[in-house]
Amino acid sequence: MSDPFDLDNLAVDNIAAPSSEPPYMAGLNLPQKQAVETIDGPLLVLAGAGTGKTRVLTTRLAHILATGCGFPGQILAVTFTNKAALEMKERVGAIIGSQVESLYWMGTFHAIGVKILRNHSSLAGLAGNFTILDSDDQLRLIKQIVRAENIDEKRWNPRLLAGLIDGWKNRGLLPSQVPAGEAQHYADGKAITLYHSYQARLKTLNAVDFGDLILLCLVLFQNQPEVLESYQRRFRYIMVDEYQDTNIAQYLLLRLLAQGHRNICCVGDDDQSIYGWRGAEVGNILRFESDFDRAKIIRLEQNYRSTGHILGASGGLIEANQGRLGKTLWTDIGDGEKVTVKTVWDGREEARNIGEMIEVYQRKQQNLSEMAILVRAGFQTREFEERFLTLGLPYRIIGGFRFYERAEIRDVIAYLRHVANPDDSLAFERIINVPKRGIGAATVEKLHNLSRRHDCALAKAAELILETDDLRGKVKNTLRGLLEDFARWRDMAQDNDLVLLCETILDESGYAEMWRLNKSPEAEGKLENLSELIRAMETFEGLAEFLEHIALVMENTRNDIQDKINIMTLHGAKGLEFETVFLPGWEEDLFPSRKSLEQHGEKGLEEERRLAYVGLTRAKKQAHIFHALQRYLYGSYTSPVPSRFISELPADHVEIIPSEGMYGQATGQREKGFSERPPKWSEGYTAPQLDRSKAKRHTTTHTAKKAATPSLYKSGDRVFHDKFGYGTVIICDGNKLEIDFEKGSVRKLLDSFVTAA
Repeated sequence: MSDPFDLDNLAVDNIAAPSSEPPYMAGLNLPQKQAVETIDGPLLVLAGAGTGKTRVLTTRLAHILATGCGFPGQILAVTFTNKAALEMKERVGAIIGSQVESLYWMGTFHAIGVKILRNHSSLAGLAGNFTILDSDDQLRLIKQIVRAENIDEKRWNPRLLAGLIDGWKNRGLLPSQVPAGEAQHYADGKAITLYHSYQARLKTLNAVDFGDLILLCLVLFQNQPEVLESYQRRFRYIMVDEYQDTNIAQYLLLRLLAQGHRNICCVGDDDQSIYGWRGAEVGNILRFESDFDRAKIIRLEQNYRSTGHILGASGGLIEANQGRLGKTLWTDIGDGEKVTVKTVWDGREEARNIGEMIEVYQRKQQNLSEMAILVRAGFQTREFEERFLTLGLPYRIIGGFRFYERAEIRDVIAYLRHVANPDDSLAFERIINVPKRGIGAATVEKLHNLSRRHDCALAKAAELILETDDLRGKVKNTLRGLLEDFARWRDMAQDNDLVLLCETILDESGYAEMWRLNKSPEAEGKLENLSELIRAMETFEGLAEFLEHIALVMENTRNDIQDKINIMTLHGAKGLEFETVFLPGWEEDLFPSRKSLEQHGEKGLEEERRLAYVGLTRAKKQAHIFHALQRYLYGSYTSPVPSRFISELPADHVEIIPSEGMYGQATGQREKGFSERPPKWSEGYTAPQLDRSKAKRHTTTHTAKKAATPSLYKSGDRVFHDKFGYGTVIICDGNKLEIDFEKGSVRKLLDSFVTAA
């Protein structure tokens, strides 16, 4: 597609703004007006939370058009979502009173990249009709390449390679430019070779992935300087929203294009850069002044959203970060209520407290939709969903699935449903090959045909087909083993130990192992969700009661009431605002995230602190922080300390809320011998290097309960565990050990997860 506004050779002199202030300037404060009227030269607008940055951006664009300083085809306006681009067009149109479809170069980075590559496809090494692969197609292609190299997919998950390639493209690196040391992250050093093969295969297919849409533009401009020069002349004005969220490749693209007229305006907030995990580089906004000589910085600091105490608390918190340009938000709407911090015993009490507070606000005529619960990790939503079901409070999960709708939870529930009801063919079909057992679509189709012929359930059809020669070899043995597993689990269910039953299914089916070995970014979250599911079962007497509860929860999600509590992650809350915000789980290891600190150190800590800042500044009138003395985290009960972020909140803006009777409850529970036992299937999942060969996953020879393998250890032996350190074996029960660790905890573990000390 060619550009309908080819203005390479068109020169337009800046026209002075009218002497009387135009209507669209009405209501802007002084810094906002300065940002709108500063259209020549590089400009960085540091827009704090709630300071009206969207209005400034759209008004500035309208000002350029209204004053005749530029025409639509001369303006490059980059947003991070298509929704933001559409909103900006509508706002600009409302300001200048005309349609703005002629803003051809307004859109996301990817949309801009597509237009450039379509215009110059042959120079970019592509045919004009090239295909853009989505993430599923990309992964499918990477799997083909991995298999062609005879790489073990179970050991080296193709998703990990996909993540590496995306990361390299986000940094603007071709295969030949990737540092050799980074190849060691996949398949013993083959990652760069596989990246070469992947790019070659894309070229053969005349296809690109989303990373290529920026990377190939950089290559095009590097190899074809005359093309770059034409775009530098064309884009008289460049405007970028959410500049703090740009990755390195996007940053490089903007720098190249801005070398023409140098009229680049970037709007963003270094204190809200929270997407480092997907390639965003906060350093892009921090070095703006050094990148562009004589750059002007305008700070938008008047907040129109939050009360003084909320701004004071969040501002004091973010001051602990070293990597920031600095600004101080203020408001003229009053101090309001202080930010509250409350200690609770555990997640259940946390959900109970928040539920009660929501009902109080509701009685004060505050709509449920004006309140939000912002969590650090997805598994935290389960407690609130359960509590709100009990209270009859409608809720919505924004940016994700409800807890019991998540794929991994539905998989496990399918296992449990089939244990409870052998005739549940839908449940059986869902998990017959999950994890992969080699029972493919052809086998399932045979089972369906047999099921229809004999008018029986799918599992019964499986029993019938085993008596024939329709299946042979490994598939037949695997199917027989699966049926025997279900028979054994069904026997276990009679004991009504639901937690043990689910742990056993997760362990023996290989389902938990599948996610332990998965190296994708979402794998850890799925394991946390499985841990939370186990914990949800503790209060139920048996399988039937639990499945009935799940059915009621799922039915509740169909409620079509519009006024609902909002539940979402802190990442998903960016850009939103609510009257009241609840911030649960402010504890070390959960928030800040242990994983973030372990992987990224101080840089990770600063991003976690920015995330806390974002959470606080979503609140207009009330912000409530909670931390628990006990939390079920990473597969075991922990006794976390309060998040360091709580101690960084200025005391003048915070009110500590006492929790009556809590410490007595804590003591009482400990006196009762509260269990800190991690689920059997999750033990050691943080240490994938451990030898798991002793854990037999299936039996295909009998339906009797499996006998425990005798342990190599005995009472009194010294052992070592990667997570818990050194300890002494107290009790041996088959291959299960009870160990007294030097760090002060007694835990039950399988012997395959420890080594002799």
